[in-house]
Amino acid sequence: MSEISPKVLDVRPILRSGGEPFQAIMQAVQELRPGQGLALLATFRPQPLFRVMEERGFDHAAREIDGGDWEVLFMPREETAPVETSVDADRPETWPDPSKHLDLTDLDPPEPMVRILAAAEALKPGEVLFAVLAREPLFLFPELTKRGHQWAGNFDDTGSAYRILVRIGEV
Repeated sequence: MSEISPKVLDVRPILRSGGEPFQAIMQAVQELRPGQGLALLATFRPQPLFRVMEERGFDHAAREIDGGDWEVLFMPREETAPVETSVDADRPETWPDPSKHLDLTDLDPPEPMVRILAAAEALKPGEVLFAVLAREPLFLFPELTKRGHQWAGNFDDTGSAYRILVRIGEV
């Protein structure tokens, strides 16, 4: 997978002529492709711009270059979906690797829930099941809790699939 080169915007001529480059910067941000960063060249460290860009989902790295000018690279922040967990799910990252994997993305409700509950019945206490679904299984969560199972899940980076880990509880 190739990385997208940042768009370069040199606002030094605007600043040296006494102009305000904010509109040009925001226009450049609007034109960025998904995942693309912005390399900004300025005559000073643009501290006020850091917060503006942070609110738009960008991190930054600034460095002084020749003649006291500054180069700032604004990179899109990698957003990760928060992981939801059952109330009793203590540190899912320490759970064992899943012993059962299910791809249920092509099934309509309630079939994914039925299959997850059936697969959970076949596993031993402490074992983990991993499933991928086309949507968040809201009705599954209380069923897992009622059966004494722990769960942790979230949407993938594209937001198109819900991933869930289920740790089988003691019977």
